[in-house]
Amino acid sequence: MSFFDIDNTFFSVLGYPISYLEFAGVITGLVAVYLSSLANIWSWGIGIINVSLYAILFYQVQLYPDMFLQVFFFVTNILGWWRWANPRQNEKDSKQELKVSFMKPAHIALTIAGMAVGTFLFGLFAANLHSFLPTLFHAPSAMPYADSFMLVASIFVSFYMIQKKIECWILWIIIDMVGTGLYFVRDIRFTSLLYFVYCLIAAYGLYNWVKEYRGYVPAERQGTKSTA
Repeated sequence: MSFFDIDNTFFSVLGYPISYLEFAGVITGLVAVYLSSLANIWSWGIGIINVSLYAILFYQVQLYPDMFLQVFFFVTNILGWWRWANPRQNEKDSKQELKVSFMKPAHIALTIAGMAVGTFLFGLFAANLHSFLPTLFHAPSAMPYADSFMLVASIFVSFYMIQKKIECWILWIIIDMVGTGLYFVRDIRFTSLLYFVYCLIAAYGLYNWVKEYRGYVPAERQGTKSTA
């Protein structure tokens, strides 16, 4: 069997078989998210490996919106790596990388509206994907609307992560909670556990980025607070 075959079992825990593919995806995912919580630029490089593995995994369990999402993540990992490493002069932190900052209220409102509309439209598309392309997608999408919420919300949050917006961690916590339940139901339970751990790391990331932002207080007093 191939390393990339989800039926190729690496080991089992309490009767649940963990494939080489899922295990590698979980480990690289944990490392990438933890590095993100530290605002470490190498999170993007590890993330590229992680999303490549999960694109293959999600195809095999018929979570097609999640599969498409990994392709998007591949691109945003490259963009994020470049953006953090190449901030404008007034955006640099002490490491000469992009500073963390807060979003504008208007952007938050537009994000909520966009996620609601996007989830409905993409969920409708995903529910009929097997009818549109039966030779490629042999079975119906397992949970099209929950899966589509994760896709749409992750698209929004990825752009905010690229820009180092603190609110991205709040949205990651919501996404990870949905993912914990979704992957448990689809019987990829090691990944479900991973998303539960992601929730905890996202909470730490929120704390750590707010703490880092407060370190910019002297600059804020000079009127340089970033809300772009």
